[in-house]
Amino acid sequence: MSRIDLDLAHAYRPNPKQDSDYALLPLKMTFEDGGAYALLGPSGCGKTTMLNIISGLVAPSHGSVKFDGQDVTQRSPQERNIAQVFQFPVIYDTMTVAENLAFPLRNRKVPQAQITKRVGEIAEMLELSGQLNQRAAGLAADAKQKISLGRGLVRPDVSAVLFDEPLTVIDPHLKWQLRRKLKQIHHELKLTLIYVTHDQVEALTFAEQVVVMTRGRAVQVGGADALFERPQHTFVGHFIGSPGMNFLAAQAAPGELRIAGTTLSFAAPNPLPDGDLKLGVRPEYVKLVPQGTPGALPAEVKQVQDIGTYLMLTASIAGQPVKARLTPETQAPQRGDTVWLQMVGEHTCFYKNEELVA
Repeated sequence: MSRIDLDLAHAYRPNPKQDSDYALLPLKMTFEDGGAYALLGPSGCGKTTMLNIISGLVAPSHGSVKFDGQDVTQRSPQERNIAQVFQFPVIYDTMTVAENLAFPLRNRKVPQAQITKRVGEIAEMLELSGQLNQRAAGLAADAKQKISLGRGLVRPDVSAVLFDEPLTVIDPHLKWQLRRKLKQIHHELKLTLIYVTHDQVEALTFAEQVVVMTRGRAVQVGGADALFERPQHTFVGHFIGSPGMNFLAAQAAPGELRIAGTTLSFAAPNPLPDGDLKLGVRPEYVKLVPQGTPGALPAEVKQVQDIGTYLMLTASIAGQPVKARLTPETQAPQRGDTVWLQMVGEHTCFYKNEELVA
């Protein structure tokens, strides 16, 4: 296991001149020894490029990769001692499950007694113990991907195990189980795990630290609470949460805040920068309040959906869409009604040029 330090940028085309020429914009990042990390973001944001640079499948066009302080930028995946699990199963169909799991150890001339013990441990963790003597060819896709996961985890001496969306082929009802199983395995084996996904539930279930990426940038690294409560960038607010954070245009002046034509008295612990801002607040923290409540904003109801455990109100404040998550006991307003929403409170964030104002 290793601490991994990245100080690099990467472009697939020569002589990059602008941000759009880069697959990965300049970044500095550290993955601590034994940590569980997820690289989260939409397709094309640079997640797999970063993973392949860490593994050695891609050499960065600028900068360096270090494992435990040693520069490994020009080393192969074998020299870096990396295990990688890909999106689709990579196994030997003619071998049994046990032979597949043992293959990485046999290649390294590990004694047979140790191989048998380790294969048994990994098979038990992945609930493959009853299939060890079956040929891989006859297994379902999810079982084959479990074998791929097992082959990535079977070597106890790897620097890191890298996962590139490994649950894509898994049936939806099994994904939850496997995510929890991977988290359990991480706690037991203490391996450095880096997991690429575009699914926020997958990332937040599995990882201790999530790296949120967009357009080649890592815009925030943090745990679930930090990503939800204090998104450092408006993209994180949009991307994390279901639905994502509400954003309203606002203008700040000393002691006051103007939103959608309404001026509110506003005293922040730290003064806001004067001028145009974005106010960000999660649907969970938007409150439906009586008319005349100080700081409330008028909104036109567009839709109310009964989700079962809550009501989802969709409204418009001066043409800007807003969602509010209401308790099931709330008297649901009708489409076209005017309601009053409290948007500013202790959970409200403010953004200048898409970045969080401290």
